[in-house]
Amino acid sequence: MTQPVFINDLSVFLPNQPVLNSQIEDVLGRINEIPSLTKQTMLANNKIEKRYYAIDPSTGKFTHNNAQLTAQAVQKLRPYPGFTPDDIQVLSCGTTSPDVILPGHGMMVAGELGVPPCEIVSTSGICLSGMTALKYVQMSVASGTSTNGVCTGSELSSSFMRADFFNLGVDPDADVADVPLLAFNADFLRWMLSDGAGAAFISNKPNPQGISLKIEWIDMLSYAGELATCMYAGGKQNEDGSIFGWREATSCMDVLKDNLLAVKQNTQLLGRHIVKTMGQALGRIAENRQLTPEDVDWYLPHYSSHYFRDKFYQVMKKTGFEVPYDKWFTNLPYTGNVGSASIYIIMEELFKSGKLKKGEKLLCFIPESGRFSHCFMLLTVV
Repeated sequence: MTQPVFINDLSVFLPNQPVLNSQIEDVLGRINEIPSLTKQTMLANNKIEKRYYAIDPSTGKFTHNNAQLTAQAVQKLRPYPGFTPDDIQVLSCGTTSPDVILPGHGMMVAGELGVPPCEIVSTSGICLSGMTALKYVQMSVASGTSTNGVCTGSELSSSFMRADFFNLGVDPDADVADVPLLAFNADFLRWMLSDGAGAAFISNKPNPQGISLKIEWIDMLSYAGELATCMYAGGKQNEDGSIFGWREATSCMDVLKDNLLAVKQNTQLLGRHIVKTMGQALGRIAENRQLTPEDVDWYLPHYSSHYFRDKFYQVMKKTGFEVPYDKWFTNLPYTGNVGSASIYIIMEELFKSGKLKKGEKLLCFIPESGRFSHCFMLLTVV
């Protein structure tokens, strides 16, 4: 018999001062080949006004690595008086952008925290890596294997976006104003992704005072077995859609010359599949869980850009699961897209806003374009 599982606290760490749209290139550097029109088009599409970078704008040097960002978020957790990271039984950390290929990100976070021996898990992927980290702790507590755990999502996306490390690979004469997805493909990362970390403390008991979020279920569906790779790093895409990985390069110099470490996006696949597969996943999960739109009091979507907001809404409506915009909660405009950390950042703000009432249900949505995967999580305020 499974134990009930609760989110008792959430915390966020966003490094340094917020960076306004006009300051992005002051921090990341300038790429002369990018037409200025691209920047304005992308910012108009994604509607992001502020974001955060773990970079000192005066020196261009990193102020934090990914493990340090994550440790800062964990240290800000306050699930009960006197809590310290030493109390953690399970530490589960997800990220798109670990500091090293190995050991795992979770191990590096534990080293930053200096915690005593405990179970440590690292989950990889893109945006869903933060949710797989959360689901691992949920299953551990539900099974009775542990009574508490901390999960995290974090990103150091600016490491890919600095001018000296970023290769657009786009025709500078292309008219991106007329082709939003082309601009998305060429340049969206640089004007959207940002740095930060989020953490959640999970246990088998609700808070004795104040609210908790009971985890009803977490469902993930991936279409990776059916669809080609869309977003990736560490390789390049062959004409047949397969991926040539960095290990297959003949030398380290070839890896650098071909810019294999850069993050890339196949926007033709993105436009064709990300919204459609979201509708398919939502329909299947809602049917299996007997969930209706009327059950949802708050809808917390992590979408990468405002460009997709109405597209997701329309496919939800078409699926028969229309949740009106007045139930949507997002902070994308003033926190930016922080990948696997974004859903933690969204939940944390709402959790601490004073707006939640006991009995309300929160439906969280996290898509991942890597190979088209989607996660839905249902929470109840208790």
